[in-house]
Amino acid sequence: MSDQPHDHPPLAAEPPPDCPRCQKPLPLCICDSVTPLESRLGLLILQHPQEQDRALGTARLAAQHFKNAVVKVGLSWPSLAKALGRPVDDPSRWAILYLGSAKAADLDPDSEVVALTRKGEVAENQRGILKSIEGVILLDGTWSQAKALWWRNPWMLKCQRVILGPRRPSRYGHLRREPRKDGLSTIEAAGMLMAALDRRPEIATALEASFERMLVRYREVEKAQPELTPRPKPRRPHPSRGGKRRGRASP
Repeated sequence: MSDQPHDHPPLAAEPPPDCPRCQKPLPLCICDSVTPLESRLGLLILQHPQEQDRALGTARLAAQHFKNAVVKVGLSWPSLAKALGRPVDDPSRWAILYLGSAKAADLDPDSEVVALTRKGEVAENQRGILKSIEGVILLDGTWSQAKALWWRNPWMLKCQRVILGPRRPSRYGHLRREPRKDGLSTIEAAGMLMAALDRRPEIATALEASFERMLVRYREVEKAQPELTPRPKPRRPHPSRGGKRRGRASP
């Protein structure tokens, strides 16, 4: 029997644990830097089960900024109340990002949030409608995933449709290609909507700052531990103008 030591292949390094809050690998987590904000509005984020981009996803990070935010993963719920987990007096007082878009000529270039009718037209009495909103619903997923959520939940037709008119492109930049130039991440859409409806610009500032910290951390980890930062597949544009408005959130 040989006394020579046996050569064994090196053991694979154990992957780092995930953060229980944002569900990202701990090296990508920035949860400790998030301070919850006060808001009169509720926030409900419905995430498609196949939306699995943990490295660059922002749904759970967005929700951590609000004490009354709820994230649900699934395909359908019987009602807004069931999805939210509490009674809702009037679903029409909840705003949901619309999958389509209104005619550009009908939009006010100074308005970042525009309320639409069920026909997709710009609604009258914009100020009154937006002032009455009690909560925001965001759909988290690709354009096709958001569309599936929309059609599987007919109660969404009772909600107030709104669209966003961001004045600058998403901070994702080259990290993630979006099918529309005005596409946003979920956290950017949440910040824009909540800030505009609550008339508190500091909300958008806080969420944008968190998103920027997340992207900085991502780029740092990408260099040191590239196995933790796989790039998602480019998002394919949809032939209609209602392409995924990455309010990642669409209706």
